[in-house]
Amino acid sequence: MNRASSIAILALLATLGIGLTWLAQHSGAPRIAAEQRQIDSRNLLDLLPAGSYDNQPLEQPLRLENTTLGASTLLAGYRATRAGQTQAVLLRSQTVGYAGAIDLLIAIDANGRLTGVKTLKQTETPGLGARIAGWPNAWLQQFSGKSRTDPDDKGWALNKDQGQFDQIAGATITSRAVINATHDALRYFDEHRQQLLGSASHE
Repeated sequence: MNRASSIAILALLATLGIGLTWLAQHSGAPRIAAEQRQIDSRNLLDLLPAGSYDNQPLEQPLRLENTTLGASTLLAGYRATRAGQTQAVLLRSQTVGYAGAIDLLIAIDANGRLTGVKTLKQTETPGLGARIAGWPNAWLQQFSGKSRTDPDDKGWALNKDQGQFDQIAGATITSRAVINATHDALRYFDEHRQQLLGSASHE
C-alpha cells in the first residue's frame, strides 16, 4: 500500500469517526436535555409538598417587575398550580453574603406563608456560612410557615439584632443576608400578589 492510499484511508476513518461522534451527540442531545430538566426540576421543586401541584412550574416562568429589592434581587419566578389553581410561587433570589453571591429559592404558598427556603448556590466559608448549603437544612427550616407579618418587620432579624431568628454560629453576615432576602421575597409577594397568583386563583 503506497503512502497516498494510507493517507486517504486515514482521512476517511477520521471523517467517519467525526461523523459518528457528531451523530451520537446530536441524537442523544434531546434525551440528555430532558434528563437535565428532570434533575433541575427535582432540585428546585423539592421545596413543594409531593402532590401539591400538577403542572410543570419551570416550563412556565413568571414575568417579574421591579426585581431589585432592598437587600436582594429576584432572578426568576415560577407558579405551581393544581387543577388550575395556584398553590405556591417560587422566587429565585440573589443576595450578597460574606464571601459572595448567594442564590436562594423561596417558596411561598397562596396564602403568603413560606413553604421553605433552599440554597441553590453559595461561596461562603466552609464550616461556617457554607452550612446554609445542605439540604434539608435545619437552619433554613426555621422560616417555614412564616409570612411578611409573622413576625412583623422588626422580627425579621437575628436575635442579636432584636429579631426572632437564630443565626448560624460564626456566620452573622451570611445569616443576615438570608433573612433579609427572605423578607424581601415575602414583601414582593404581598405587593405583587395578584400578578404572581394569577387571576384564576383565590378570586
